[in-house]
Amino acid sequence: MHSIGLDMILYNLFRHSQDFVQVKSGDALMREGDNGDEMYVLIDGEATIEYRGMHFADIGPGDFVGELAVIDHSPRLASVIARTNCRFVPVSRKRFEFLVAETPHFAHEIMRVLAQRLRRTDELHAAGANR
Repeated sequence: MHSIGLDMILYNLFRHSQDFVQVKSGDALMREGDNGDEMYVLIDGEATIEYRGMHFADIGPGDFVGELAVIDHSPRLASVIARTNCRFVPVSRKRFEFLVAETPHFAHEIMRVLAQRLRRTDELHAAGANR
């Protein structure tokens, strides 16, 4: 049985939102160290996540960024740079908490993506230590 990924769920949930942030190709949605209290869902375009100046991941429609600031009120750990013109939908802390409480699949997928990103961070640290 094939399950629908969070990227499609988020894309379908937010694709018609009139509340969005446009980021031009080459510009940053957020920078490492910035304060933030919302996460973002990418609706259109492609972007890159950079962690400590290194390429971390590429994201596309339905992917999300900035979730840690929503969860623990911390400064941004990474920068998000638009590779193409992008449209992001902001998700406030209140909306995030509602989605986690009311949609168990959403909460599970957030944890799955966090685990993947933690593993990727470990890989980058290990690669840096072996130089």
